Amino acid sequence: MTGESNPGPAGRPGLRRDLNGRPLTPGRWERLRERVIGRRHQDALDTDAAELVVVAESDDDAAASSVVLDRSSWRPEDEVVLRHVLRLPASRLDDAVATAALDGYTSVVVDQRTTDTNAEPTGDGESGLVVVHLARVQMLDAVHLSQERSRMASLGSRHRGVVLRWQVLQRPVAQG
Repeated sequence: MTGESNPGPAGRPGLRRDLNGRPLTPGRWERLRERVIGRRHQDALDTDAAELVVVAESDDDAAASSVVLDRSSWRPEDEVVLRHVLRLPASRLDDAVATAALDGYTSVVVDQRTTDTNAEPTGDGESGLVVVHLARVQMLDAVHLSQERSRMASLGSRHRGVVLRWQVLQRPVAQG
């Protein structure tokens, strides 16, 4: 890693992401093709996009990523927003979010009415625990999903928290 944070979609609009969430810079051939025949793929995803739907998710630490993805409506050829839901002490939240940002994750606000997190509260005044959603755009396969699950489990553990679940979000399939 070069030490610079991964710019979000606003920093490099229209770029697709690789399996590690890094922006892919189009080569000479891709740029020429786009000029001649136009853009071939959809606009780049944003972690806050309202049209995204959950296509795969699990709250079971023992569930294999490949099994969950195989049983889902996930489309491997399309970019995804990979979202992890963690419960952390409020005093460690800023450090955890900053650490996750080194790998391109951003903290996102999720509407609790449209996303089920097993009815977990967003904050607990007595224990000082808060629920945070960390997300990034990337291409996905089972190996890299397992890698990211491990990364988030480690992040949660280092900050005295736990991972509640992970979710894969994609745009709905266009009808017509």
